[in-house]
Amino acid sequence: MMGPMSTQVTTETPVTAPPPPRWAVWAAHATTVVVLPSGLWRIALVLGYPAGYTDEGFVPFQSLDAKVWMLTLSVVCELVAFLTIGLVRPWGEVVPRWIPWLGGRAVRPMAAVVPAALGAVVLTALWANIPWWWTYPHDNMTDTGNLVVGILYQPVVLWGPLVAAVTVSYYRRHRPRREGGRA
Repeated sequence: MMGPMSTQVTTETPVTAPPPPRWAVWAAHATTVVVLPSGLWRIALVLGYPAGYTDEGFVPFQSLDAKVWMLTLSVVCELVAFLTIGLVRPWGEVVPRWIPWLGGRAVRPMAAVVPAALGAVVLTALWANIPWWWTYPHDNMTDTGNLVVGILYQPVVLWGPLVAAVTVSYYRRHRPRREGGRA
């Protein structure tokens, strides 16, 4: 008979990987920070602030469709960046119990590494060409607006490399170990 203080067997697999290095934890959390400035800029547009656009240039951003798109893009970017934290937290090793059908199961390392690595490559390729904002004139923005938006988008250049670094750290901690030594 099991009393309130007895131990119960769970389906959770004990995590045997070493803890993540401090730099990886920092880098994982930094992904959410580097995405934030551009997201806050888009939210300012959603709330009706021209955020660097001229009166004529701001008109397309006042439609409901544009506002829904900008808000959705901001939230999705932040949520995707937040997933990187799973590579340094326990929920990246064992699926949280509240997730239906999968809760409590161990995460297969490659099920985390492959999508994270692909994401890092895509993000790096997408944002590596960030000078697009500085190089092409935006006639629908003020000079100050061009400068400010360029500055707000600069941190996203780090998004892909940060995800890549954290992914490599996760892989190294979870790769199969050979008997008697290193993998």
